[in-house]
Formats: sequence, structure tokens, C-alpha cells
Amino acid sequence: MKSLPETLPDETNALQKMVLDYQSTVDQLQEKLKWYEEQFCLFQHQRFGASSEKCPDQMELFNEAESILDSLKQDDSDLEETISYQRKKPGRKPLSKHIPREVVRYELPEAERVCECGHALHEAGEDKSEQLEIIPAQIKVIEHVQVKYGCRACEIGIISAPKPAQPIPRSFASASLLAYIIVAKFMDSLPLYRQETIFKRLSIDLSRATLSNWMLKVAELLMPFYDRLHELLILQKILQADETTLNVIQDGRETKSKSYMWLYHSGGHESEHPIVLYEYQATRAGAHAANFLQGFSGHLQVDGYAGYHALASDDCILVGCMAHARRKFDEALKALPKESRKNKMGMAQTALRKFARLYALEKQFKGLTIEQRYLLRLEKSKPLLEDLKQWCDNNLTKTAKDSAIGKAIRYTINKWDSLTRYIDDGNIQIDNNAAERHIKPFVIGRKNWLFNQTPRGANASALLYSLVQTAVANNLEPFDYLKYLLTARPKLGRHYKPEALDQFLPWNLTEKIKPLK
Repeated sequence: MKSLPETLPDETNALQKMVLDYQSTVDQLQEKLKWYEEQFCLFQHQRFGASSEKCPDQMELFNEAESILDSLKQDDSDLEETISYQRKKPGRKPLSKHIPREVVRYELPEAERVCECGHALHEAGEDKSEQLEIIPAQIKVIEHVQVKYGCRACEIGIISAPKPAQPIPRSFASASLLAYIIVAKFMDSLPLYRQETIFKRLSIDLSRATLSNWMLKVAELLMPFYDRLHELLILQKILQADETTLNVIQDGRETKSKSYMWLYHSGGHESEHPIVLYEYQATRAGAHAANFLQGFSGHLQVDGYAGYHALASDDCILVGCMAHARRKFDEALKALPKESRKNKMGMAQTALRKFARLYALEKQFKGLTIEQRYLLRLEKSKPLLEDLKQWCDNNLTKTAKDSAIGKAIRYTINKWDSLTRYIDDGNIQIDNNAAERHIKPFVIGRKNWLFNQTPRGANASALLYSLVQTAVANNLEPFDYLKYLLTARPKLGRHYKPEALDQFLPWNLTEKIKPLK
């Protein structure tokens, strides 16, 4: 900051200019101080606060189903006939009927079935209660015995009975064991070194090196299924994409360099064949997404990352994520001092209410047909979007460019065309959250296993995560699905027609594989 001069100028113009210069400096310092205060509040919240965007102490901003939804009830009879709500009653859920049951019956001995009055007692009913019993993992060895046959007459040679092809030749790993290891790591986030310890408790010596080698070989074996899913993914008309970081040690770069795991998901409300694919890449360059989605024609829903702009074209229309725009205002709310957050008429609070109304409508439209959702969005959502845009335009000049609320407003305005594109098609979702939900298992797993040793291992992880999450997206039990694949794939051999793989895709196995739920 400028220091005050020892004497003030006598000229009025010079004095006015000096005052204006100092006022400008003071304003800049105040803006910078406010920015630091916001950053401190955000840091405090990130460190000590809840990670959820839901703010129960702030007017229940995201309680769309309870508070805001009531204010948006429609008089449209067709809508009322289509939509119904049912509150869940509190209480313990009954145990699944699919779980095997063992009935233990308790009866009085014959000698005790006599009343005090001397007459015989008769059965007057039953009281039933259930209790879960768990049986620890049971492991057995399957000993394959191939009988050999020879001819005593000619003694030319020996013939052996054939043994079914195995997932990994000359290995004692069965399809079920491999499926168990894959699901434990890539769905339950259990690192291989922990699985090594678990197997030791079961008196089985399996080193993590052996387990890692098995995962690499299984990935190579199942690569055709991944490639086939990739081909079918490109044919979809609505996709979602997201990416997250990972650490790969031996990739020719410094260990502190970030690598990326990209995710692509069939993102429509009504996706006939849900597909979730991961892809490992060493950088975050948008060219990776362009290469992976080469040949795709339709809507691609992504967050605000500029790398996806390389895909924008007449064939690939980018759709924004309303949740990311809303998150900017949520951060602006959390950046406020605690007392200021209670102001219901604050800018961040007002914007969040507008977003909440949009999401309340989406909850109303859940379960409708694509055409119904499209028409209702034009009728109900479009006016709310226009109101939000007008509010952002009106408050643009009232906020500092670097303030949290200023960034939120400018982000929304700059991304407006892509953010509102979801109303053009009733099958497009309002946000990119479906892709984020499928990338979350990888993020959780990353916290446990921390890094991949090599790019080959990262590619194998991407493939196995893809198969597990695609099974989940199709409501199949991942263990049963992978066991089925690992049993059937060796039987195909090396030479097969591409269409032979279609019979093993998740949506074609719903009658053979038990559902996840």
C-alpha cells in the first residue's frame, strides 16, 4: 500500500486524484481480504465439515422431496395420475427370502403338555423370529483326475480323457477363486496385500505377487468382452464421461506426476443396455476422450472441464452438469461467515433455492416416459431456468470476479447453453451424477491401494473395474457374472466370431445370473 506523503498538494485536482488512488487501493485490499476470508471458511469446512452438499441448518435447501416439492404440486390431472408418493414406514427390513433357511422348532416335551387343571394342552399357534447365521468362507481343492487309456494290442500310444479349459493354464486358480479376488478388490476395495493376509488365516499361502500376476492374466483373457462393450458403447446416443486421478509408479515419469482414470457411461434415463467403461491414460488431455469416443454421435454429458471441448461438433453435442453449477453456489454458501449463512435472502441461498426447485421437478418426472418428461420440462422447468438466468444476469455486476459467489454466477452464465441442453431431450439427465456414482468405487479403492505399480496394471484395473461396474449397472451379482465369464471364456479358444461374445453380455444373462438386489 502506498505511504502517505509528508505534505499534501495544494491543487484541488491533484488532491482529488490522490484520494481516488488511495480509495481504489483500499477497495482492492478489501476484496483481497474478503477472498482470503472465503478461502479460510472453505478450508475449515473441507477439514472439519460434512462433505455432503446438503445443508440441514440452512432452510433445508436440498430437501426437495419434502419442502419444495409441496410448493410445486401440479393441477395437471395426467401428471397426478402418473405420479404417486408413498412414505416409507420406519422399522427393520425383513431378511431376504432368497437366503437359505434352517427351521429350528421348539416344542414342549410330551410330559409337560398338561394344564394345571389336568387337561391336555393343544397347539394354539406359533411365534416366529429370525436370526442371521454366518458360515465363514469355505475353501476346497478340486482334484482333476484325467484317466489315461492304452491299447495292449498295438501299444501305439496313450489317450487321456480331456479336461475343461481353465482360465489360467497350469495354475491352481479356479474361476470362482479369481472372481472372488476381483470382486474383493474392484468392488469391495480390498487391496491384494490384505487379501494375502486373509488367505494366510485360511492356511493358504498366496503372495500378493501371485495375486497381481493373476489379475493381469485375467485382464488379458477378458479383453475381448471389454472391446465388445466399447463397440456397443459408441453406438449409444447419450453418454456421460468423467475422470479422476491415480498414481502410477513406473510410467517413465516422476512419481508425483498425476495419471488419470477416465470413465464413460451410457447416460440416458432409459438405457436399454447400461455400460460402464474405465480407461487409463497418463494425462488429462481431451484427445484421450476424443480417441476413445471416435465414431460416437449423440449427446455427451460432462462437467465443466475444458478438455472435453475437443469433442464438440455437429455429431457430438456437449451437455453440461447442473450439479456442478449448483456446487459452485454451495461452496459460496460455505465460504460465508457462520452468521451470514443464516440470512435466507442471501445471494447464495437464493440461488440454491432456484436449483432446488429444478431438482424437485426432476423428482416429479421420475418414472415418466421420455416424451412426457420432455413436454413437462418445456412447460415447468424452462420458466424456472429462465428465471435463474435472469437472476444471474442481474447480479453479475454486483459481485467481485474472484469472490466465491462471483465465480458461481460467472460459471453458470458461461456454461448456460450446455447446462440447459438437457430440456431438449427427455432422455437426458439433469446432471452428470450417474457417472460420478460409478467412478466413486474407484476413488474409494484408490484410498486403500494408493497406487498402481505399472501402466499395465492400471490398464488391467480399468478393464476389471469396467466389468464389475457394468454387471452392477445391469443388476447382476458381480461374483456370479465374473465366474460365468471366466468359466465360459476359455472354452471359446483363440478363434471365434465376434458375435459369439454377445451371449455373455450382462443383459443377455439375466436368467442365468442371480440379480444383485
